Amino acid sequence: MSSIHPDSIKNIHKLSIAPMMDCTDKHFRMIMRKISSKALLYTEMIVAQSLFHTDKKEKFLDFNNEEHPISIQFGGDDPEILKETAKMAEDWGYDEINFNVGCPSPRVCSGNFGASLMKDPDRVAKCIESLKNSCSLPVTIKHRIGVDDNDSFRDLNNFVKHIANAGADRFTVHARKAILKGLNPKQNRTIPPLKYEIVKKLKKLNPELLIEINGGFTNIDESLKALNYFDGVMIGRSVYKHPLRWSKIDQKVYGLNKKPKSASDIIFSLIPYIEKHLSTGGKSWDICKHLINLVEGIPKAKIWRNQISTKSIKKELKIEDLLELTSRLEEMGY
Repeated sequence: MSSIHPDSIKNIHKLSIAPMMDCTDKHFRMIMRKISSKALLYTEMIVAQSLFHTDKKEKFLDFNNEEHPISIQFGGDDPEILKETAKMAEDWGYDEINFNVGCPSPRVCSGNFGASLMKDPDRVAKCIESLKNSCSLPVTIKHRIGVDDNDSFRDLNNFVKHIANAGADRFTVHARKAILKGLNPKQNRTIPPLKYEIVKKLKKLNPELLIEINGGFTNIDESLKALNYFDGVMIGRSVYKHPLRWSKIDQKVYGLNKKPKSASDIIFSLIPYIEKHLSTGGKSWDICKHLINLVEGIPKAKIWRNQISTKSIKKELKIEDLLELTSRLEEMGY
């Protein structure tokens, strides 16, 4: 099986922010980096074939230097194309590559990648080998505990062992099976029951492997308990919808002696970034659609969010407006 490299993520990425389509773009990642300097960030899933064939590679690959550590997630099933995209990822400066074998989207599965690939371990192994042999970055994999009728523990354990032999450096296991027929992607995030005990058993039987758990975690204390059993915890929708609930990641998970930032602290610190984005033709809504999730559970939070949303959608939001509205948060201690 794959050995754990000295420079791998074992003692670094205890907590990561899951790749989420239409959510974890570079703007949201910048917000999260203001909240935590340590958590591992992920791109949205990038279809390797699309990256390989496009002339606008920057559109797929671009990220801000402040985002490190950052992992790029690929979806695909062609080892030759993945070989080329691995080289691109390394040349562009990513810290690691993640291979998606967990997405249950019908569009993704019709392309023979995502969760449907769990039914073809040999193909997944070839993809991992191709990624590993084409770059010097850690190559990790994100998958489910099963898919459709391929959902026994034996199936899961055999899959993980096979992929470990191919060279995978870390396994991020969403503790739900994927049901490809009958459930849409949103339902696949909630309806199949979470089965943490299965992932615990997987780790117990494979102690030499790095196994991170994903699915259903809503706060830092739950994550800390999970770290007693697993090498890492991946957080998804909870951190996107309620980012400030995770403001003490660095303190509680990584033991850093620093003061957590308030919503106003984060927004003020992003002003130069927002100004730069606007000066290069970007839209304020590109960033504000993520910023509004910072403000909740305080007096007039809904009014604040509506003001930001309305102005930015209408392209009427000026930096002066954002500064004024954020100053009101600061005055209230937020």
